[in-house]
Amino acid sequence: MKHVELYTDGACRGNPGRGGWAAILVYGKHKKELTGGERVTTNNRMELSAALYGLKALQEPCAVTLYSDSRYLVDAIRLGWLDAWRAHGWRRGKEALKNPDLWQQLDEQLSRHTVTPVWVKGHDGHAYNERCDALACAAADVFAEGEPVALPGGDI
Repeated sequence: MKHVELYTDGACRGNPGRGGWAAILVYGKHKKELTGGERVTTNNRMELSAALYGLKALQEPCAVTLYSDSRYLVDAIRLGWLDAWRAHGWRRGKEALKNPDLWQQLDEQLSRHTVTPVWVKGHDGHAYNERCDALACAAADVFAEGEPVALPGGDI
């Protein structure tokens, strides 16, 4: 099974507001950058979208180390919150789970791949995290609605 590193970040201009997300896939010497966004969204939606579209971009099941500065995303996977939400009909206790559409799609991708989530401190000099942040902010600023866009130079 291929081992891929996936770096992700989301950005929002207002919360809610225009948002962007970015994912960088790294496999050996190969790298692919993806970006996208939504016209009216939240930061959490963009964080989830980055991970979702990054995993969807993989053409076969892989072992993936997912790096994110979103504790919400990392902890939901690592601490089993996602399993509990699924078991309780995509609810969080007595209230409806926010962003169930993204969580359900992400759950499908997590079952397709072997994913190890790793939290990284944002804005702390980590090269790929900084690159994802710049791409996500740019996507929020120049937003175009739709499916993810592969940036030039990607070869994964």
